[in-house]
Amino acid sequence: MQIAVIGTGYVGLVTGVCLSEFGFRVTCVDKDADKIAKLQQHIMPIFEPGLDKLIENNRKAARLSFSTDIAEAVGLADVVFIAVGTPQGDTDGMPNLTYINAAAKEIAKNLKNYTLVITKSTVPVGTNRKLVKIISEINPDADFDVASNPEFLREGAAIEDFMSPERIVAGIDSKRARDMLTKLYEPICLNGAKLFFTTFESAETIKYVTNSMLAVRIAMINEVADFCEKTGANIRDVAKGVGMDYRIGEKFLQPGPGYGGSCFPKDTMALQEMARNVGCNISIVEATIQSNTKRKVKMAEKVIAAAGGSVEGKTIAVLGLTFKPGTDDMREGASLVIVPELLKAGAKIRAYDPHGMKEAAKQLTGNIEWCEDAYDAMEKADALVIITEWNEFRSLDLKKVKALMGTPLVVDLRNVYKRQDMMENGFHYVSIGRQDVVPGQPWIADLNMQDEKAA
Repeated sequence: MQIAVIGTGYVGLVTGVCLSEFGFRVTCVDKDADKIAKLQQHIMPIFEPGLDKLIENNRKAARLSFSTDIAEAVGLADVVFIAVGTPQGDTDGMPNLTYINAAAKEIAKNLKNYTLVITKSTVPVGTNRKLVKIISEINPDADFDVASNPEFLREGAAIEDFMSPERIVAGIDSKRARDMLTKLYEPICLNGAKLFFTTFESAETIKYVTNSMLAVRIAMINEVADFCEKTGANIRDVAKGVGMDYRIGEKFLQPGPGYGGSCFPKDTMALQEMARNVGCNISIVEATIQSNTKRKVKMAEKVIAAAGGSVEGKTIAVLGLTFKPGTDDMREGASLVIVPELLKAGAKIRAYDPHGMKEAAKQLTGNIEWCEDAYDAMEKADALVIITEWNEFRSLDLKKVKALMGTPLVVDLRNVYKRQDMMENGFHYVSIGRQDVVPGQPWIADLNMQDEKAA
């Protein structure tokens, strides 16, 4: 089976590379000649663990190639994936479909034999039916089917998610499309994945509702963390106890500075707008968006409060800038709100991120010094703030940290460290959803002793 993937962004590149790993011949196509040239030179446009090695192996095996020639790739393909960007529109929360419509028109012009056109991009309800119409109008003689096959890839774990998913959602409109998808995903289904067939509209909706529900969980656990700080409850215990209920589960119950990335912010906004367009009000999603927006500002306020109510003239070390570890993606990251708020309050920032520095420097300006490593960022800092929980930040030499800093204040927005360890090393430690041990209240430490050992 010959496969063409249109778009070499995050989704397209991972999709094409993983399919080539399963033995299919794949051509990844992009109009960006510079990006294609770099991929041919084995220069990665994104950071994703393990992706570079898979590309190297499959190019050597002649199963994977990169090209700017969409006509040739589509003309030879049995399956064409559309994986172009659908960025959020400028005027509302709906995705901009300019690129996906353009891709559909290019595909239509170059179809030769029967071809299954699969939409991987996240698109509003009704888009796949419109794509059928676009292709049919441009090429009335085309022999093709369209399928909606939304992706559920986590940045930093995308290869594992593609190769070993819990389920594969496929919106179809013909038996022929069903048969082709069954053949295409057979190697993955043999590993236990379930291939779930439904309509175009249901598949499109599943994508948005999945991301919105996960976003709701994050927003809720963040607000519960605030409640825990006020009451003496421990968010680790609360999240663990709640997550042990099989109806809920423990995923996405870790508090932090708010969700970000390319999916949750965009998809919750789109679902909200789609609902409004048909006269509905999904108030839980609307509240989640508002909660998440306020959350990021509140985290900057938390840092300022920990620093005594003012960061004017103070040096703040910031560790982690990307929206999550395992990726160089800065989109909608909490740092893009927290850092500017601290700068506005008069702070000087010394920042470090293992993979996000280049992109962060494009989006964050002002009194910021970009540092070579985590310890460099701490030099004479009045406070250390952990925004992204990269693994290398989990085992810092605390004695060295204290010696480097001007003031031993750590604001841990990811609960990376144990409170007891930080206090024993002489830090004033502020975390999320956990009360600091207060003199005269040793029972708080006693109750959480098990948590601290396990944390």
